[in-house]
Amino acid sequence: MATTGGERWAAWVGALALAVVALVQPAAAETATTPAPRSAERKDILEVPRVPVEQELGAPIAFKVTMLRVAGGWALMTGVPQRPGGRAVDYRKTRYAESMREGTFDDNVQALLRREGPGWRVVTYVIGVTDVSWSAWPEEYPAAPRALLPKIQ
Repeated sequence: MATTGGERWAAWVGALALAVVALVQPAAAETATTPAPRSAERKDILEVPRVPVEQELGAPIAFKVTMLRVAGGWALMTGVPQRPGGRAVDYRKTRYAESMREGTFDDNVQALLRREGPGWRVVTYVIGVTDVSWSAWPEEYPAAPRALLPKIQ
């Protein structure tokens, strides 16, 4: 049975629509979002790296968040650890004292997290790095969405 021009056109349009959906869906799934300040999701995420950072720094901390991105069940957080109330951390009383004196320490935390069930877990984190440690994470953690990582200028 021969097809008409209209049937071919409809088939072509349908195939094109499927191709567009296939191309757009992964891109949408890879879009990173930032949880709103004071939202439950933000609090849940920030609580997880706070625990090991407090253990390393020896006292309670809160994060002054500089970046928080969430995509595909993963999160990337960068921030400055502070004492409750916003006071600076005294790194002279930590294992980072020598690095501070040598000028090879920046006051920051970078953490990669992954959602597990209803909560989050720290995959990796660093304190005081002078570069973007997350630039190597795509190779180290290939399951993490690349949309989490901002473009390095």
